[in-house]
Amino acid sequence: MHSAPSGSSDHAIEAVGLRRTYRTRTGWLRPRNSTVEAVREVDFTVRRGELFGLLGPNGAGKTTTIKMLNTLLIPSAGSARICGFDVVRQTREVRRRIGYVFGGDRGLYDRLSALDNLRYFAELYGVAPRDQRRRIGELLDLVGLTGRERERVEGYSRGMRQRLHIARGLLHSPEVLFLDEPSIGVDPVAARELRRTVADLAATGTTVLLTTHYMAEADELCDRIAVIADGRIQALGTPAELRQRADGRRVVEVEAYGVPDTAISALRDLPGVRETAVETRGALQVLTVQSDAHVDVQGDVLRELAGIRLGRVDSREPTLEDAYVAIVNAS
Repeated sequence: MHSAPSGSSDHAIEAVGLRRTYRTRTGWLRPRNSTVEAVREVDFTVRRGELFGLLGPNGAGKTTTIKMLNTLLIPSAGSARICGFDVVRQTREVRRRIGYVFGGDRGLYDRLSALDNLRYFAELYGVAPRDQRRRIGELLDLVGLTGRERERVEGYSRGMRQRLHIARGLLHSPEVLFLDEPSIGVDPVAARELRRTVADLAATGTTVLLTTHYMAEADELCDRIAVIADGRIQALGTPAELRQRADGRRVVEVEAYGVPDTAISALRDLPGVRETAVETRGALQVLTVQSDAHVDVQGDVLRELAGIRLGRVDSREPTLEDAYVAIVNAS
């Protein structure tokens, strides 16, 4: 890849051979030093104005990758550029062009109003005093908090807090916004409002890099998606292109209660079964069994679960989430 002159790249984000290793020390009586590779040879580019998803299981390297891109971690090897500026050699130029929004409740002052929070951060980010009022008004409107801006943040719902986080990250009009699991812990109605906010944001021309565990969110919002597992990019493409990784398959989904590990192992060993995943939601377990499309495994699945309390049983076409499971399990 040929590097473009500083600031003139057609890409908002460029990562080439990114690596990040950590040295760890384990043991007490006989301590041992070891090296952990959190990110290994990661390559991808994000076009200006693109809404790009970075998906992967916990510990896959998502947050480490984002922290290298937004200058919070120095790569052990490789290089990265934001809007043509090197994240290591031109840190100040990069930071002027990025915003970072993470999931959770940190980063706001509860006893201040939303308006006072934004005024404080506008000063911190160096927004010119003559521009602050107009900019804050625009952002409150964008995130749907106009009319609630004088209320203390401690009275806000989690979804409202996350929308205020996004407004805070946009105060200095960044060219690139990193959204690190913004919907985590947010109820479904608030999550829908957040998705609308993110879509509106992308429509204004801001480049967005989104990490999320919610496949429906990624499917709805992202122009392209990279799946990272074991520190490497395992797949990259549009949501439709990634769904093709599950083409030729059929999915049986079963709600159940108290399924033993032996039954789950038996499901994995059924003829024609390609992938099996289990999601626990309180006492409820959702079993997802992917099989070759020409093999009807539903009867065999129900026989293996005989004697176990079952809820809904559904046979359907594969989704992006099914393709994601297939990609991650193959890594």
